Amino acid sequence: MKRKIYDTPGAALDGLLFDGMTIMSGGFGLSGNPESLIPEIRASGVKRLTVISNNAGADGFGLWMLLESRQVAKMISSYVGENKLFEQQYLSGELELELNPQGTLAERIRAGGAGIPAFYTKTGVGTVVAQGKPVETFEGEDYVRETWLRADLSIVKAWKADPVGNLMFRKTARNFNPNMATAGKVTVAEVEEIVPEGSFDPDGIHTPGIYVDRIVKSTINEKRIEKLTTRSRGEAA
Repeated sequence: MKRKIYDTPGAALDGLLFDGMTIMSGGFGLSGNPESLIPEIRASGVKRLTVISNNAGADGFGLWMLLESRQVAKMISSYVGENKLFEQQYLSGELELELNPQGTLAERIRAGGAGIPAFYTKTGVGTVVAQGKPVETFEGEDYVRETWLRADLSIVKAWKADPVGNLMFRKTARNFNPNMATAGKVTVAEVEEIVPEGSFDPDGIHTPGIYVDRIVKSTINEKRIEKLTTRSRGEAA
């Protein structure tokens, strides 16, 4: 069996990066971001990237690093959030942006992994989202046709992996990571823990190892909170 476990994040990406490629990057807000792999992509100097991700990190964190280094030419995402650099680059025309409704983005990724080239949805009908796309009527309702999303490389972050690549995610890290793992030509997973083969209950596996090509233990597990809101003890009582 091909060895899937790599010693470092850099080694896990060796030979996979090239200019003009498309990368899917997991995460939901700041949860489940491949924090250890993104700096290695930055260090490689690869450029003109198309990046598919729900958002582009936050100031100083996650995919923000690739925006700051001007390695991203296009973002396909659903949420700009509080990423001021993302906003500035788009408004200045420096960054191309394909903005999707969040559910549509998730389904386009899922369709890419499932081999479904297109599907129809009511979301976005009659809005700018539907401009230039076919619209058809089913049972008296209009639906816009959306196409799949696939990538040259998917980078995801999981909680646990076993040596054959089966993955388990925690909480909101499951929102995009599992689907992205199926939609890349090559999938690299950074994980917090690598457990012995046979440790998982098969019913608890979120991504089967057949979709995962390389595994590396993460070197960064910051788990940053994007916007911390607190109350005084008196208010909480």
